[in-house]
Amino acid sequence: MGHQRRDISFASDGDICRGWFYQPDGTTPTPVVVMAHGFSAERTFRLPAYAEKFAAAGIAVLLFDYRNFGDSDGSPRFLVDPDRHVEDWRQALAYARSLPDVDNDRIALWGSSFSGGHVITLAAEDHAIKAIVAQVPYVGGLEVSLSIGNTLKAGASILADKIAAMFGGAVTIPIVGPEGAFACMASSEAMQFLDIVDDSSAWNNRVPARALLTLGSYQPRDVAPQVTCPALIVVGETDETTPPDLAHAAAATMPAAEVSSFDAGHFEVYLPPLFDDVVGQQTQFLTRHLL
Repeated sequence: MGHQRRDISFASDGDICRGWFYQPDGTTPTPVVVMAHGFSAERTFRLPAYAEKFAAAGIAVLLFDYRNFGDSDGSPRFLVDPDRHVEDWRQALAYARSLPDVDNDRIALWGSSFSGGHVITLAAEDHAIKAIVAQVPYVGGLEVSLSIGNTLKAGASILADKIAAMFGGAVTIPIVGPEGAFACMASSEAMQFLDIVDDSSAWNNRVPARALLTLGSYQPRDVAPQVTCPALIVVGETDETTPPDLAHAAAATMPAAEVSSFDAGHFEVYLPPLFDDVVGQQTQFLTRHLL
C-alpha cells in the first residue's frame, strides 16, 4: 500500500516539536502508531525505515523528535531528560488524537531503548492506548558503572553542568565510547550507535552531563504491571546496553505482554540483516491489534 508523508508540528511546554506524519493511501480514519527514538537519538536514525513498513501495512505513523533534538526547538541542544521526553509524548498523543484522519480508538505507541521505557510509562497511565511495541527497552534497574577516575569525572561534570544550567548553558560528556571510556554508554557494543546515525544530521556525540542523574532514578519497570494493553517486548539476548534479563522480568509483570527474542545486541535490531525480521514481527503484531 502506498502512503504520503507530510511535516507536522505541535507545542510542548512552550517549544515546538517537529516530525512527520505517514498517511496510508485509502479510506480514513486510520489507526496510528506514535513513534520517537531513544537516548540522545533523532527520528532520522533508522526510524523512517520502520514507519514506512507500518504505513505500507495500512497503519498511519506519527514520528517526532523531542525538544532539543533534530529540527525541534529547545535548548540546550541534546538535553536528555525522561520527564521532558514523556511530556513530549503526551503532547504528541494529544496532537494525534486531534487529527481528523486518525481513529482515536486505535492508537499504538512504539519506542526503542530509552523510549521503550517511555511507551511503558505512557501505557501505564493512559489505558486508551490500544497496544505498544517496546524494542530493546530501557526499563530501569541499571546503575552507571564507572571506574574511580571516571566517577570523579562524572561528578565534576554533573556539578559543572548544573552550574552552567543556571545561566542557560551546558557542560557535555560523550554519549558513547569504547569499553572503559568515560561516556554514558561504554561497552563493547556502544560504538555501534554511530552505525544508525544519519549522515545529514547535526547531531554530535555529546550530552549535557546532568543526563547521568536520570539513569538511576527513571524506573519504567515499576509501572509495568499497570500496562494492560497488548505489549510486544523485543529483546536482544546479547544486549549489553539494556540487559535482556531486565526486559524479560518487566514483560513478565505485564498482563498482556508477549516477547519477541533475537540473538542480537542492542543496535543490530535496527540494521540488516536482522531488520526485516524484526520489523516484520512488529508489523504483524500491530496489524493484529489495530486493523
